[in-house]
Amino acid sequence: MARQYRSEAMTSIHETMEALQEVGAIDKQTMREFDDACLTPVEPLSPEGIRALREREHLSQPVFARYLNVSRNLVSDWERGVKRPGGPALRLLTVIEKMGIQAIA
Repeated sequence: MARQYRSEAMTSIHETMEALQEVGAIDKQTMREFDDACLTPVEPLSPEGIRALREREHLSQPVFARYLNVSRNLVSDWERGVKRPGGPALRLLTVIEKMGIQAIA
């Protein structure tokens, strides 16, 4: 998945920073910190938000779970607030929220 930055300006600045790292003007640690600052943040989703997202895409829990490569029970737990998505699942939910299910299909 390609990196998505906060703005076109941040994308340009990031490209400049990568060039500076390649020539040795900045170290890897500085680049990692800069990467973290540039990437679009992933906001947690509420149980209601996850259900609304699934319903917006007109998908059942089992089909939605299949797209996310998780179990139907896990999607049910997210929607009831028993568990919270994290890591790759949360990133995929964010992509679906912004771009629709076709972005990961």
